[in-house]
Amino acid sequence: MFGFSDETYIDIASGNGGNGCISFRREKFVAKGGPDGGDGGKGGDLVFVVKDNLRTLAHLKIIRTFRAENGKNGSGARCYGRNGEDMEIPVPPGTVLKDADTGEIIKDLTGLDRFVFLKGGRGGLGNYHFKTSTRQTPRFAQPGESGVSMRVGLELLVIADIGLVGFPNAGKSSLINTLTNAGSKVGSYPFTTQIPQLGMLKYKDRDIVIADIPGIIEGASHGAGMGFKFLKHISRTGCLAYLIDCSQPDFIDRYEKLREELKLYSPALLEKDEIIIGTKLDEEGAGENFKELEKKFPDKKCLGITVLDESTVEPVKEAFFEAVLKASGHEEVATEFSVRPDMNAYYPEEPYTQESEDE
Repeated sequence: MFGFSDETYIDIASGNGGNGCISFRREKFVAKGGPDGGDGGKGGDLVFVVKDNLRTLAHLKIIRTFRAENGKNGSGARCYGRNGEDMEIPVPPGTVLKDADTGEIIKDLTGLDRFVFLKGGRGGLGNYHFKTSTRQTPRFAQPGESGVSMRVGLELLVIADIGLVGFPNAGKSSLINTLTNAGSKVGSYPFTTQIPQLGMLKYKDRDIVIADIPGIIEGASHGAGMGFKFLKHISRTGCLAYLIDCSQPDFIDRYEKLREELKLYSPALLEKDEIIIGTKLDEEGAGENFKELEKKFPDKKCLGITVLDESTVEPVKEAFFEAVLKASGHEEVATEFSVRPDMNAYYPEEPYTQESEDE
């Protein structure tokens, strides 16, 4: 991974169809062989392919233009032109395609492996198709249909079962490193984590994806600190784990402050399942503070943890496991619209003519 990128735009185009051929059979001992122009090949499609080994859109900031191959023209002796090669664009899971001008969602690729976004143009018919009893020497053929070109925006929303939410230096990176092999950076200063980190917790018969979201500060919903740049990634998590640093003087108010920031960003985030985790219980006074936290929120699931004690980590794993089992599958409904003309619409019979010598 060479830098985290969750938004970009690219210019894309499907291939043009090949032109039909205007040709007449010319062969010894075959008088008036008639038309034998072949059809043009179909233009290549523009396809998005979801790759599980990709985590960002950084590779699409290096190359921004993608065009599928054009179909080849038909030729004489009723030879068909070759179809154009498809252009495949690899993207990570959770990618959303948007209109670059309006921001309207075109397609959410969640749950898909492959999505044909732009169809290639049809190949034109050769003059062989236009012979009739009254038109025995058609000197015209169909051109290939043009492909579609457009600019599309791509946005990545991290998909995870559990999202770790907390103020800077609350112990999120330490927890995800303890539960998984994420290798998130740990430091004794705020904003150690500057990009979302994903880790996989293998527990019982489940693989639980955990997301470490960069620290949230007051005013994040209005752009303070990391701002809402990474708040959007929380929307794809099934359960939110609020990490509260119990060694801080204002620990008792931090949970409500975090919820307020999420509410200002998107009230729907407050409807997700929640787990409150009090961290750094190994520090002086943190154990007593955690007990106060439990008393204030008796109706919430509260767990205390210190990464130095494995016995406090096991209940967190079990809580995450239960939350994943409880969470129901939810797939965002995307607004779709057609990005090319009706392929079954009337196709002009005589789009162009070409003079040739009489037989």
